[in-house]
Amino acid sequence: MKNHLSKWLGASVAVLLAFNAMAADTVKVGILHSLSGTMAISETSLRDILLFAFDEINKTGGVKIGGKSYMIEPVIVDGASNWPLFAEKAKQLLEEDKCAVVFGCWTSVSRKSVLPVFEKDNGMLFYPVQYEGEELSKNIFYTAEAVNQQATPAVDYLLAQGKKKFYLIGTDYVYPQTTNLILYKYLLLHGVSLDSIGGGLRKDDSGKVISAGKYTPFGHTDYQQIVAEIKQFAAGGDACVINTINGDSNVPFFKEVAAAGLTPADCPVVSFSLAEDELRALPTKDLVGELGCWTYFMSIKSKENKAFLKRWDDWLKTEDHPGVVKEKRAVDSPMVLSYDGVYLWKAAVEKAGTFEVEKVRETLESGSISFDGPGGKTTMQKNHHTIKNVYIGDTRADGQFKILKTFDGIAGEPFLLKGLDEKLAAMK
Repeated sequence: MKNHLSKWLGASVAVLLAFNAMAADTVKVGILHSLSGTMAISETSLRDILLFAFDEINKTGGVKIGGKSYMIEPVIVDGASNWPLFAEKAKQLLEEDKCAVVFGCWTSVSRKSVLPVFEKDNGMLFYPVQYEGEELSKNIFYTAEAVNQQATPAVDYLLAQGKKKFYLIGTDYVYPQTTNLILYKYLLLHGVSLDSIGGGLRKDDSGKVISAGKYTPFGHTDYQQIVAEIKQFAAGGDACVINTINGDSNVPFFKEVAAAGLTPADCPVVSFSLAEDELRALPTKDLVGELGCWTYFMSIKSKENKAFLKRWDDWLKTEDHPGVVKEKRAVDSPMVLSYDGVYLWKAAVEKAGTFEVEKVRETLESGSISFDGPGGKTTMQKNHHTIKNVYIGDTRADGQFKILKTFDGIAGEPFLLKGLDEKLAAMK
């Protein structure tokens, strides 16, 4: 009798849960990333972490508004590393699928391609990947690291380590170009001589420097000549490399660095678009000691991060989304900033009591929305950027980072160029 009763109760609970799930309202949420092409090495993992966050929220009752629960229904599109296509897909998510919010883009060129669409349709985009700043749209919330939350702290660290020569290299698009222009001026302001900034300069007709560093196209594979130039630049000692190469070009670049015999002891490389996830595809035994600067490392020793990583591992064992790789997974800063963005949006929606973009925006801009995430507490500011911790670490043989320095609670500031120009002008 007891066994029959247990079976009956179990079946009843299952039916009730199924009924509640069917009865629950849904909200469509867009995922806009490159799932193919040169950027897929980085962006597919952002899709995966977003699906994990959505499943986690749905499992705990969904997004709650006015006594009702809304299950997140993901709408996934592939930007295919094709920037005009990103704009088309953004239009689809907003106008056809009627998504309440979109999480996506990696490169700044993809973000700038979709920006007019979000502004025209008054959509909301959460952007999670380190970027160059010099932008503020009412329709974008930047959980990403701004330059003052990644690039300048890394330079400060290297200067403190006695580095006097800085070689700038990146992929030829807006993020590396603008970041390196900021760093060129930042280095001059901090006493680094012009001939100690490598990679080359480009000037306009008036003689003003408009670009600093060496650049290669997306998908570039031949770095032999550039690495030879870096080796010559570093020959006198006290040199380092600032690397803003994006995507799978990092693989041949670092293989060439290793083949040339350049070591972190000779000339360390600090990378701003290379984290634990990409390190899975690199010969990490040859990269021990190379540097990274992010607002999250997998090696952070906190109860929040430990619990997060366990939930992520458990999800990978049971999830059934197409295309998600289950084996040998890592977590990195862009993934965590995507995850944080979902919870910041959820908190703002629940506080606003609506999915309406204007009301959610006002709530996010209030400064009252925070989330205690795996990398520490993150708070959205009025300027659509977040306050968060910054970490500098060096690469270990297992593809993880040993944390060397922590900067607590750094407020994101998107506009740096004007202030640097004013300070440099005052020095003349």
